[in-house]
Order: sequence, then C-alpha cells, then structure tokens
Amino acid sequence: MFCKSDAAGYREVLPGISMKTIVHGELTLMTEFRLKKGSILSSHEHIHEQTGYLVSGRMILFIGDDACEVVTGDSWNIPGGVLHCAEVLEDSVAIEVFSPRRDEYLR
Repeated sequence: MFCKSDAAGYREVLPGISMKTIVHGELTLMTEFRLKKGSILSSHEHIHEQTGYLVSGRMILFIGDDACEVVTGDSWNIPGGVLHCAEVLEDSVAIEVFSPRRDEYLR
C-alpha cells in the first residue's frame, strides 16, 4: 500500500489535537498527530503498543511512572496496557505507529 501526502483527512479527536491515519496494514497503523500548544492528552491506556517520533515541537510525555520532555527528533515506545498522557508545550507534529492495528482509526 502506498499513501501520497495530502493535507485533507485530519479530524479533531480532542480540543487542540487532530489526527490522520496515514497508512495501515494488516498488523500496524501509522498516524500523524497535530497538537496545539497548551493542549492536554488525558491519561489513558489501550491494548496497542505505540511507537512515536516527534517531527516538530516540544511536549512532556508521561508513560507509567516516567515523565520526559520530548523535543524534535525524539522518539518513544509505550507498551500496551500502560497509562500515558501528554502536555503539549509548543505546537507539535508526531508520527505514531500502533500494533495491533487500531481499527477505530480507519476511515
């Protein structure tokens, strides 16, 4: 599967946080998140392993009992079933891959 770059298809999932599924396969799904400065991703967990890369911006990412300020070029991995949340310190763009595929993100 190929996916060409397109500015359309983003949807707001929380105030100040928009996402778009970029591409997916049978086992994985890749998303782009656009996060506005000051937005909060509240604490949550899911069965999916989540691996991310910060394309631009800065935020504080909380994974379980750990917290880290992530900046452009940093990456992370969140195991399935682990509580996590984020505080966005600057307008940011993150790419994240989920496994197994998050079917609720398919459109």
